[in-house]
Amino acid sequence: MKITETTLEGVIIIEQTKFLDDRGFFIESYNKRDLESVLDVEFVQDNHSCSTINVLRGLHYQVVKPQGKLVRCMDGWITDVVVDLRQSSPNFGEHVVVQLNSPEVMLWVPPGFAHGFYTKTGNAHVSYKTTDYYYKEYDRTLLWNDPDLNIEWESFSPILSEKDQKGKPLHECDKYD
Repeated sequence: MKITETTLEGVIIIEQTKFLDDRGFFIESYNKRDLESVLDVEFVQDNHSCSTINVLRGLHYQVVKPQGKLVRCMDGWITDVVVDLRQSSPNFGEHVVVQLNSPEVMLWVPPGFAHGFYTKTGNAHVSYKTTDYYYKEYDRTLLWNDPDLNIEWESFSPILSEKDQKGKPLHECDKYD
């Protein structure tokens, strides 16, 4: 397992060993013992989405009962974005962009961050584990194209849900202490 730190403290890229042969490949997609050496968390829920090309999901977070997310793109290619919403952080309001297009690569998004992704290929399958359950009443959306964030998405006219169209800019959104 290879660990790569990003510019946001706590957000890391985890690359697992991929065993290839003439039959295909094998990945140990989750090993609690191995991940415990890197992450001191307990996962309670698995989620899976399939998105067509040019779909943007996010930037989502839960203001109460924040979720840590272990994200992987099982099939296809996504541009994944994480924004630090912890007001006490020296990186508050900053973001990191990670390309995910291989099932052996995972992105750890700790609680306190907004998360979203843009699909670069059709039928991109994204799977992620969470450290807390989904609570609709605490669900928030940070505006994906807030000029104060200056995120370089690949599209200026992505396919968005109604919820994502109504996201709040950084100066108005709920934040973490």
